Amino acid sequence: MNIRCLLVDDEPLAVRLVSSYIQQVPGLEIVAACNSAIEAFTVLQQQKIDLIFLDIKMPKIIGTDFIRSIPDPPKIIFITAYRDYALEGYELDIADYLLKPVSFARFMKAVAKATRMISSERKNLAMETAFENNKNAFLYFKIDREMVKVYLQQMLFIESAREYVKLYMENEKTLLVKQSISSMEKLLSPHRFIRIHRFYIATIERITSFNGTHVTIGSHKIPIGRLYKNEVEGVLRH
Repeated sequence: MNIRCLLVDDEPLAVRLVSSYIQQVPGLEIVAACNSAIEAFTVLQQQKIDLIFLDIKMPKIIGTDFIRSIPDPPKIIFITAYRDYALEGYELDIADYLLKPVSFARFMKAVAKATRMISSERKNLAMETAFENNKNAFLYFKIDREMVKVYLQQMLFIESAREYVKLYMENEKTLLVKQSISSMEKLLSPHRFIRIHRFYIATIERITSFNGTHVTIGSHKIPIGRLYKNEVEGVLRH
């Protein structure tokens, strides 16, 4: 799949140079070239953009403010004549920061970095979609000397019980599996399950509410461990 690019620069020579570079790279596609952030806003509302090549010093809205104004920005490569914004740029989680005049070799290095980031995000999104669509996913667990099929969609949360784990299922059913919670965690998708405490793993889609100390799943209030708090809040607030 091509990487769809947007150029935003008020210098025509810079636009022509970057356009010529993009045209030499297989997999890059120029969707539009704009000479202001205001024009770029319109393009972003109408087109799917994966990567923006962005100048900083532009009329009315500078590049850094432009990024802050976009709710979910694509990957950004700054191309600018000014060094002063480098730190601010990286604080905005940009892919790279290039100083004019830009050589083709340096341009390719930045594109390679951005491409890896975009590919990783696409892969993660594909995995998330696959897990969301796979409602019948299951694993076999050893329970009472038999290998029992357990449908992951029916699982509410998991509790450690020394050398066992207790699986809390729909309809108030529980299953006791001889397995550590750490080994159980390795079997489960991080897109569907999250470790919230040294003794607990929760099914993300089953969490109905949470605060700084616990999550709620049905009638169960499950504690959030201090070491897991930031990760839990990051996932649930996403």
